[in-house]
Amino acid sequence: ITMANLITYFLKTLDESLNLPSEMMSLAIRTWSMSITLLLVLLVVLAVLLCICWILLKLTVQLLRRGEPGYKHVAFFHPYCNAGGGGERVLWCSIRSLQRRYPNVKCYIYTGDTDATPEEILRKAQERFNVVLPRPVEFIYLHFRTLVEAKHYPMLTLLLQSIGSVFLGAEALSKFRPDVYIDTMGYAFTYPVFRYIGGCVVGSYTHYPTISTDMLGRVADRIEAHNNRGFIARNMFFSAIKLVYYHVFAFIYSLVGRSAHTVMVNSTWTHGHITSLWGNAYRTHIVYPPCDTEKFKSLPHLPDSEKKLKSVVSIGQFRPEKDHPLQLRAIQRLCDILDPVDAESVRLVLIGGCRNEDDQQRVDQLKALAVELGIEDKVVWKLNAPFTDLLDAVQQGTIGLHTMWNEHFGICVVECMAGGLIMVAHDSGGPQMDIVIDYESQQTGYRATDTESFAQGMKSVLESTDFEKECIRNAARSSVDRFSDAVFEEAFFSATENLFSSP
Repeated sequence: ITMANLITYFLKTLDESLNLPSEMMSLAIRTWSMSITLLLVLLVVLAVLLCICWILLKLTVQLLRRGEPGYKHVAFFHPYCNAGGGGERVLWCSIRSLQRRYPNVKCYIYTGDTDATPEEILRKAQERFNVVLPRPVEFIYLHFRTLVEAKHYPMLTLLLQSIGSVFLGAEALSKFRPDVYIDTMGYAFTYPVFRYIGGCVVGSYTHYPTISTDMLGRVADRIEAHNNRGFIARNMFFSAIKLVYYHVFAFIYSLVGRSAHTVMVNSTWTHGHITSLWGNAYRTHIVYPPCDTEKFKSLPHLPDSEKKLKSVVSIGQFRPEKDHPLQLRAIQRLCDILDPVDAESVRLVLIGGCRNEDDQQRVDQLKALAVELGIEDKVVWKLNAPFTDLLDAVQQGTIGLHTMWNEHFGICVVECMAGGLIMVAHDSGGPQMDIVIDYESQQTGYRATDTESFAQGMKSVLESTDFEKECIRNAARSSVDRFSDAVFEEAFFSATENLFSSP
């Protein structure tokens, strides 16, 4: 082997070594090209399959049951229409308003209250809300309401409940396809189902956004609450994960919310949150809930001197966000700071709907807490009370108590003020922005935030003179005319005119 041959061999080997990376690069490029091509093919196939499914679905929807020709068929999505809360009064007053104004409108209610007959539901609406419908309404019973109940989802509750509402909405659509679909409970994930699959005109009445910037703030600040459990609030990692989850959910929530043709909200607070999430401020209208102000204002006034007991009246469903434990602790604290003679006559009257087993368990826990606090003899329980009992309690009472943080509106707050109770409400949400505010420069009630401030507010009421009480009562009663049935009806028609003007 000569030196020339060695040099030639070395140069050839070097050249092959230098060419190796380019060959490997070429192989990588070919592999990526094939992968991208395969992915594009799969996407095209998926798109075609989705189009086929969409067409088949639309054809199937055309075969769904529809109402008789010549009428505008309006379906209200309210799975808990027999619950007896403020949201239910919005439902019944909306239907009553439509039936009064449009003779060609037929109304339907999607409900999950399979344990109640139509007659029982309508009778409860009359007893609790004093609402009688001019014409019959058809109930469409849903059997999968359990899909939207929080008790089934210990984790990712908001997301899984929302997904469950999609299936519940699909069940509703499969049983009846309306011309106009109005959700009066805030199940925004059903809107695309009815608009893009059912071809319906969609309206929304939102009492409380499924997620809000306040909720995001509580998670970010690691504040424990009924929707932010302690072990998450105390752990930085879990809080960070939940914050990301909430932001992703808020983005999806904003997309589905924009499917509604018209959005109604019940307060300034809700309007701010919904428009920040959904946009479409020009299509979002504040429609205050209808409050039976005339019925409450017509109650004969009883002077405090004629009342044997100093009753503190609380009206509200037994749900965790109502924060009844705070009310019990505030009453205990009130009795501590009052003169012992006055404390003897203090009573807390709890009036509220008990919807299901979970609510009953909460009531049992509250009763146990009352025993623990030593005030069990000062608490009167009125569960699922008829409307007449509620009126009697308001007439006999002195103070109205409402402790929910960021209450979206507060129909019961308005009812109490109209009935002559002096309100002590949470200094947030609807009571702060819309209700317990000065009227013509006159005080209409008190606002508080914690056990001590609620107790002090009630103490101020009880220790004020009759003249001072009357000034507050008169201003409060005058202010609530903004929330009457008549004002609601006018605002409701103004907001929904486009829903019924389409052919």
